Amino acid sequence: MAAEVPLRNSLLLRLLLTSLVISLLSIGATAWLTVRGTSLAIEQERGQVLADDAAIQDTLTAFAASHRSWEGVERVVRELADRTGRGIVLTTRTRRPITASDRERAGDLPVNASAVIDPLHVTAHPGQGIDPEQQISRIDPRAVGPYRLPADERAELRRLARAEVECLAGSLGRPAYIAEGFSGRPEVRLSRTDTEAAPLCLSKELAAPTRTEAAALAELERLVRRCAERHHVPAPGSVRIDVRLRPEYQGSEAEQTIVDECVEEGRREQLTGHVAPAALLFVTDSSREAVRVFDLSPSGTLRIVGTTALVLAVTLALTTVIAVRLVRPLRALADAARAPDGRHLRIPVTTKDETGSLAAALNDLSERRERTEEQRRAMVSDIAHELRTPLTNIRGWLDAAQDGIAEPDSVLFASLQEEAHLLQHIIDDLQVLAAADAGTLHLSPREVRLDDLIGQSAAAHRAGAKAKNVELIVHAAGDLSVHADPVRLRQVMGNLLSNAIRHTPPGGRVVLDAHRVPGGVELRVTDTGSGIPPEDLPRVFDRFWRGDTSRSRKTGGSGLGLSIVRQLVRAHGGEVLVTSHPGVETAFTVRLPHETSPTGRP
Repeated sequence: MAAEVPLRNSLLLRLLLTSLVISLLSIGATAWLTVRGTSLAIEQERGQVLADDAAIQDTLTAFAASHRSWEGVERVVRELADRTGRGIVLTTRTRRPITASDRERAGDLPVNASAVIDPLHVTAHPGQGIDPEQQISRIDPRAVGPYRLPADERAELRRLARAEVECLAGSLGRPAYIAEGFSGRPEVRLSRTDTEAAPLCLSKELAAPTRTEAAALAELERLVRRCAERHHVPAPGSVRIDVRLRPEYQGSEAEQTIVDECVEEGRREQLTGHVAPAALLFVTDSSREAVRVFDLSPSGTLRIVGTTALVLAVTLALTTVIAVRLVRPLRALADAARAPDGRHLRIPVTTKDETGSLAAALNDLSERRERTEEQRRAMVSDIAHELRTPLTNIRGWLDAAQDGIAEPDSVLFASLQEEAHLLQHIIDDLQVLAAADAGTLHLSPREVRLDDLIGQSAAAHRAGAKAKNVELIVHAAGDLSVHADPVRLRQVMGNLLSNAIRHTPPGGRVVLDAHRVPGGVELRVTDTGSGIPPEDLPRVFDRFWRGDTSRSRKTGGSGLGLSIVRQLVRAHGGEVLVTSHPGVETAFTVRLPHETSPTGRP
């Protein structure tokens, strides 16, 4: 019976999936063109909107950080509206209008504001013109207030910064540059971030606060100390703040956290009068024309043509691959079918579908045919050999009697009768094996008492055992019974006993034992003969096999007895096993079920 191909390996399923893939490619390509065009337009519009919103918020935050009020912001709002095409409305916290790019939009505002413009409560994000390193806190770094340096202090600090840059570049070979902060204070930075500034070039004057900064820092320190006292921080008078607005305080981690919070609170209080008050920003939809999704521009046409060509190429490639995978094993099958007679060609199994299953089945068939052919040749050779010996003996005695060399007396007739009996025995054994192979070996099963059957078999072989000085021992319970053919079962025990006695040397022992096992009975014949080597055990039941090929038929038998035992036991639905310890003992075990089919088939 052919093995059923799993659904996932089915050839029909693969063909259906191929058609489905081609259809999906066509549909997907069309959908991709539509989605791609729409997505590009949406992404472009959305990206532009986000960029415009960030630019509007950043520009107005910068204005609020550098002005004490919103006076003069009208011009900035109009420029932003003209550049972005967005409607911009700026109101106070109470939604009182400050300015609007379009007066008609000022009276119709959304429920939620787009953003809050408050330079004292911001967070730097991509799109803003703020260096995250300069953002000490949520206060916009462009809100410098009293820390803005006048021109003369800027010029002096710039001179000191240039001297430090020259020292680093000229004396130490470390290139550096000057970066100016929002307050106007210059800062020297190294071009390579993996190096550190040399202590010899550091200028104490450059790191020291100017008069303007000192006054602002002193005011900030007073505010921070008052805040620290309110939070019960010990020794608030020891709080110092450097020019980078970083507090210097020696205390616990919790106290340091309070001091940091007080610095931010003090800075907001200090900058309140120097920045514009917080305002609400409303940004309305753009008045631009919508971007066209599809057009027949050269780029759009090229995209359509390229996608169509890609779908056709993929379809052709899939069809070619499937066709090649289908045709290759079919050609191999055809070549194997055209092979000359007697040539057993093996077909490579490269797939797991129906074609692969067919190739595997043909390989199995070819292998069975080859094995059967080898067995047939071997069996014909063995049969010819087995029949040749008794026939040669009979012909030789008859020729001798005809030529007057041998007298036709009772001795001659007894010898001829013995050879004829041997020839008949071989023919009968071959008939049993042929019937078993053809499935025509019929049994006549009935309820049989094993103790009676074992006794009969032992009695028939006791004389032969005594002649070889071999002890024959029988162990069988009196209540053992089995449903079997008594003639065939006695033939099984007879073959096993004769085989055991034949291979047991004088003074040895053969034991026939029968006992009940779950589901049936078990017969065991054990002898103390020479034993069977482990490498020969798998061939014990082969036809015409002898463990010692040099032995004659009279000492080694015809080589069919154990083959017949196996066939008869199988016909009863049982099994026969052999175990051997060379030089110690050999045991043949027959297990029979309680019931046997009337046709003799297990």
